[in-house]
Amino acid sequence: MALTFHPKPGMVLMCDFNTGFIAPEMIKKRPVVVISPRPRRSNQLCTIVPLSTTRPVPVELHHHEMDPRSLPGKFAGNETWAKCDMVATVALDRLDRVMVGKERNGKRLYVAQLVILEDFLSIQKSVLMAIGLSDLTKYL
Repeated sequence: MALTFHPKPGMVLMCDFNTGFIAPEMIKKRPVVVISPRPRRSNQLCTIVPLSTTRPVPVELHHHEMDPRSLPGKFAGNETWAKCDMVATVALDRLDRVMVGKERNGKRLYVAQLVILEDFLSIQKSVLMAIGLSDLTKYL
């Protein structure tokens, strides 16, 4: 189900990369962190950084290991990496909140949690490194 609101920067959501992407691009459903602010005008796009439980080999400056406190539900129990070299701008239709369980009546529980500030700042720096703007990291 698509989002019915524009996500805030730092929000952890699920993104469905199953359609319109080809390997080695992200090609499955996975958690992401929103990095773009809400546009001034109505816009159905946002910029995200995908997350992965696979440790990059080698770990480089454009990778960031997430603090478990930033991750909702089952994701908090796994080593998780922000792949800041794989920034994408996606339609809100690809995004949904993270399912964290079910109520007793079977209704699904969803969250749209914000990452901790330290993780968000590190992701921003890592994105700058990935796109060749490392000189700007001194301002963050």
